[in-house]
Amino acid sequence: MDKGSADHIKAATSAVDANFVKANTSTSKDWPTIGLDYAETRFSKLNQINTGNVKNLGLKWTYNLESVRGIEATPLVVDGIMYVSASWSVVHAIDARTGKRIWSYDPGVNREIGYKGCCDVVNRGVALYKGKIFVGAYDGRLVAIDAVTGKKIWEKDTVIDHSHSYTITGAPRVVKGKVLIGNGGAEYGARGYLTAYDAETGEQAWRWFVVPGDPSKPFEDESMEKAAKTWDPSGKWWVNGGGGTPWDTMTYDPDLNLVYIGTGNGSPWNRNLRSPAGGDNLYLASLVALNADTGKYVWHYQETPGDNWDYTSTQPMILADIKVDGRPRKVILHAPKNGFFFVIDRTNGKFISAKNFVDVNWATGFDADGRPMEVTAARSPDQSFDSIPGPFGAHNWHPMSYNPQTGLVYLPAHGVPLNLTGEKTLTQNAAAPFKFGATTGWNVGFTLNAAPPKNLPFGRLIAWDPVKQKEAWHQEYVAPWNGGTLTTAGNLVFQGTADARFIAYNATTGEKLWETPTGTGAVAAASTYLIDGVQYVSIAVGWGGVFGITQHVADKEAPGTVYTFAVGAKAPLPEFTKYQLGNLLAGVKYDPKDVPEGTALYVEACATCHGVPGVDKGGNVKNLGYVSTETIANLKDMVFKGPFTDKGMPDFTGKLTEADVVKIQAFIQGTADAVRPKPAEPDKKADAAPQK
Repeated sequence: MDKGSADHIKAATSAVDANFVKANTSTSKDWPTIGLDYAETRFSKLNQINTGNVKNLGLKWTYNLESVRGIEATPLVVDGIMYVSASWSVVHAIDARTGKRIWSYDPGVNREIGYKGCCDVVNRGVALYKGKIFVGAYDGRLVAIDAVTGKKIWEKDTVIDHSHSYTITGAPRVVKGKVLIGNGGAEYGARGYLTAYDAETGEQAWRWFVVPGDPSKPFEDESMEKAAKTWDPSGKWWVNGGGGTPWDTMTYDPDLNLVYIGTGNGSPWNRNLRSPAGGDNLYLASLVALNADTGKYVWHYQETPGDNWDYTSTQPMILADIKVDGRPRKVILHAPKNGFFFVIDRTNGKFISAKNFVDVNWATGFDADGRPMEVTAARSPDQSFDSIPGPFGAHNWHPMSYNPQTGLVYLPAHGVPLNLTGEKTLTQNAAAPFKFGATTGWNVGFTLNAAPPKNLPFGRLIAWDPVKQKEAWHQEYVAPWNGGTLTTAGNLVFQGTADARFIAYNATTGEKLWETPTGTGAVAAASTYLIDGVQYVSIAVGWGGVFGITQHVADKEAPGTVYTFAVGAKAPLPEFTKYQLGNLLAGVKYDPKDVPEGTALYVEACATCHGVPGVDKGGNVKNLGYVSTETIANLKDMVFKGPFTDKGMPDFTGKLTEADVVKIQAFIQGTADAVRPKPAEPDKKADAAPQK
């Protein structure tokens, strides 16, 4: 049959099941799951591209994903058929032999609800199983698509309570014929849970909640009854949801029949408000093992007890077999937001070791029982604290990879400075002066940057030895928020960067061996695979995510794009557009007395997406200090049923008044005026010098 034909696609995709994934793990010929294998190592056994010839890597083809928002998905490829998702949960099927579109599927997410997610309208990928593609739509639906035609087969609404802002941004996984998916939304007051659906019918198989519900009602199971004892009911955590949303990582050990998930942050972040008497608040910020058949709780290890800093444990984990103290151990390797690299026994959840991989100031280390030795000031109820790492994390969702040949984990690390000052009270979903994102539903319990943070931002690729718990080498970048990693038996590590490069390093030494421009910042991880005996590497690029919404690093901009490379390929790069910041805003009339109130309103309504006017440079959403005078002078026409709702901007009707908008205008123009460079003073000495 012709490769790329409907019959070929049906045959190739229908073959993908558990046995296929296991068999492929020994060859890495295809890339059938988001992390390559069940252990999510992102280590390919392919070595056709290696340290000796990677310098000859060239572009084979590009594919336009038709997106200007963040691209976070790793492409799946089976026998030359590629599936990758873009922003707004749009799925593309591509002939990887030619780079031509087979089909695209848009689940039809209402663009006006973009504000319901904290961190851009992204999607981290799809799952493939027995001829179906599964995607989690941003609005909370799980959709099954025919892999051949791109037609919807079934969909299920995964949201338990539409009065809260639940979303899906993570990639589904398929385990034993069940599609697993978690949700996001802890910043908005959601209760976390993971659900399994029958891959064939879409019927719910099981659901496990991460945190307990209202204690006046029966608990769902023994794990919830146990968890409730670690919360203070005076905080009424169930009103604020509790949090714990498992919005990204999942792995599976078929030998142990365990599914492992990483759980999210507390809701609100501030434990002094969420659980005033303290407590560990299970199962926030934890690794949790569930029975793959029933979803029943088996064990947990809590990496950040009583989370207080948005230290999610949802960052990608890796299953590995390594030697600890000279004997083999089945472990989970994990680097969550809190800045420590953990090695945990995956058979029983017992702590083995933890060591900080970046500077931290909330804890001095972990004791022999696996408890953090906290710094008292980190939990101050009212004093400003430079949280290191901050809520962006020392490592966020960007995938890491593990190479068993080098014994190293390749970890995208970063620092984004943020100062936290505890709020004294919190009313769920109620606006209040300087309550960050309150107008669009944020409830974090902290004032952000009330005092300017003193630490500096950084971006770094770290090669980490999990046995020695120390760094082997690292590479520094110009900014935070660089992409996920891929490592191969060719002794290579591939990573995209915030400043729009795709780079290959020597996996042992860290020496840079090759790079190419990508036109836009790359935050996703690459995949590699064979087609007709030739090894290819593909990466989907598109700047975005919670940092990329407000910040821009590259000097170019381009739409979301899939780049595919092979040794000796010579296709030309697409044309890139120079990033145009625009002129600093001028000419909007305002009353200076409106600036203080306008500042508070801006923090509540605008800062989450637009950053600080004239200070930040804008990411995939414009900075309002660099838009036209006409736009800000007519701001009410933009915020009330305005022209950008189809691009994700909320309609602030009923949330702001026209008087509020006047004050916001004052803050925007006033801030632009404050940061505007002053004209240079004339050099009086030069003026007085005799002329020749």
